[in-house]
Amino acid sequence: MAKIFCIANQKGGVGKTTTTVNLAAGLAQIGQRVLMVDLDPQGNATMGSGVDKRKLEMTVYDVLLEVASIVDVRVRSEKCGYDVLGANRELSGAEIELVTLERREMRLKKALAKVDKDYDFILIDCPPSLSMLTLNGLCAAHGVVVPMQCEYFALEGVTDLVNTIKQVHANLNKDLQIIGLLRVMFDPRITLQQQVSEQLKGHFGEKVFNTVIPRNVRLAEAPSYGLPGVIFDPNSKGAQAFVAFAREMVGRVM
Repeated sequence: MAKIFCIANQKGGVGKTTTTVNLAAGLAQIGQRVLMVDLDPQGNATMGSGVDKRKLEMTVYDVLLEVASIVDVRVRSEKCGYDVLGANRELSGAEIELVTLERREMRLKKALAKVDKDYDFILIDCPPSLSMLTLNGLCAAHGVVVPMQCEYFALEGVTDLVNTIKQVHANLNKDLQIIGLLRVMFDPRITLQQQVSEQLKGHFGEKVFNTVIPRNVRLAEAPSYGLPGVIFDPNSKGAQAFVAFAREMVGRVM
């Protein structure tokens, strides 16, 4: 049975997509079977996995509207070693179309149940807002991985997300929990980041992953080549940190 995790944070620009594709690649490198689901109409996680969103005949949009199954839509990223359920601009229309449908927030959960045995991990890249798409991800998931920068405003964003997760847990998905907080784009030379990191550990305790993802140029460059940093430059500090994170994830949840 696959472990299904949303990579989510209601604050934009915190590295959700970078975390999703690099964790997927890291898990694949250590022998895990992975499906990466792109729930963001921008399709960045799709492109960042070596899949051209403009050439996709079907996307997660077709899955949510129950026009096609995941088996029909998923594509293999041979370079990255995992399967991709891709997205493109079509997906923005799903927000409006889903509103009138029955059990609209459960569409992704229902679809993933049919491929559950094919994977060890299913990672869902969510948009930065609490939309119907994000709600589909949260209703389908067993847990949430929260990437965050160690900055003051990031703490407020985490508080909002925790409240959202509590609401979804209470009303729609009893399995949903925070798996852990991942500190990303971390620069130990900045005193404020060290202070916020300590505050996080003090407040969330063991929910904060031990692995820290450093600020790394190679991770930032990788998307322009259509690859996760783990594949683009395996020897970079950022790539090695994500493989270490993948190992920590397996140790924590398997």
